[in-house]
Amino acid sequence: MGTGLVLGTGTTADDAYAAGAPAAVTTPVATSVAPPAPPAPAKSAAASPVGALFAGGRHFCTASVVHSTAGDLVLTAAHCVRDGMSFAPGYHDGVAPLGMWTVTSAAVSGGWTSSADPDLDFAFLTVRQTGNPAALESLTGANVLGTNRGFAHRITLTGYPDTTDSPVVCDGDTTRSGGYQLRVACPGFPDGTSGGPWVTGGAVIGVIGGYQLGGDTPDVSYSAYFDDDIAKLYASVTG
Repeated sequence: MGTGLVLGTGTTADDAYAAGAPAAVTTPVATSVAPPAPPAPAKSAAASPVGALFAGGRHFCTASVVHSTAGDLVLTAAHCVRDGMSFAPGYHDGVAPLGMWTVTSAAVSGGWTSSADPDLDFAFLTVRQTGNPAALESLTGANVLGTNRGFAHRITLTGYPDTTDSPVVCDGDTTRSGGYQLRVACPGFPDGTSGGPWVTGGAVIGVIGGYQLGGDTPDVSYSAYFDDDIAKLYASVTG
């Protein structure tokens, strides 16, 4: 649901990944890892931690601010990563209320770089805004990273279709699909919504991506399951 260049490979994720549909299985019991406490949540739509990713003058994927000590970290799908990206938090009706934030670096798992493993379809982006000393998170608020939380949740899903200038939002129930994928039935999430956060209780537990780059229909979306793999990647960029 959003085609991006995989950094360091010279190929798109569509070229690198194609697989059959995973089968639904019973949700297991899973442990929870308590994330660090984020700052106070955002109080207005303009200060939303969710926004659109831009490149080449258009938005093509979705991302969201995730809590970090530096306050400059954004989470999206690995298949969205490409050169020349910028992030517009709270983007709506063609307006970027907090301006554009330049992506200065991107971190993806080695397994994604080598083989576009759908179970590793997540990425952390570091952002900054020229001339602005404030950390992005201090302006938008942030979700904490939720890992190893099991497969059954009530979530809020947000994404930016690449044909509109405002986000779509859906509340839905997740289930397990295949070995390490989450699935949710939410209508109206076409191309452009990849990277959109799956949020429950202030924690982001997934992003649209994974199987079929997030799903082959706009009404069913997937995410890689957030386990120790994303926790290690997060630790590598936050110290």
